[in-house]
Amino acid sequence: MNVNEPRLWINNGWTARVIKNEDGEGWAVEMIKDGEAEPALVGPWTMGRDKKNPKPLDTSAFNTLVKTASEVLRRHEQQLYAQYHKSVTVDAPSGRIKVTLDIIPDEYDPHALLGACDDFGEQLAQVRVSPGFKLNMSSASAWIDNDFRRPSP
Repeated sequence: MNVNEPRLWINNGWTARVIKNEDGEGWAVEMIKDGEAEPALVGPWTMGRDKKNPKPLDTSAFNTLVKTASEVLRRHEQQLYAQYHKSVTVDAPSGRIKVTLDIIPDEYDPHALLGACDDFGEQLAQVRVSPGFKLNMSSASAWIDNDFRRPSP
């Protein structure tokens, strides 16, 4: 469904809505991705020539808003990924070992998987650990030195 109204555009999986600015005078625009309850982006919107009403949405403004809101979502996803997936590489006697920590923030059973792979991507070990496990060079080396036994909590 496409809608192209001065204060509401719906197109390409996005809705742009010009709203009264809650923080003061003027107008704001919110960008909502289809299927989402919360806006991905809310920002100030330009006043029209009469200095009372908002400038109407147009194709160029809508496309710019979609691009900006998509970038905000992409950065948020990258931040979440970085928060839940960490890795370090350790030089061990057997060669370089990449140690990974993948946190699974399950509501009922939060945990993490500590894994190790060699230079060829071959998995050497994987154990379940607390989601609060701190992965760093020291903890990775200690785990390798302990023959990949599950670290104590």
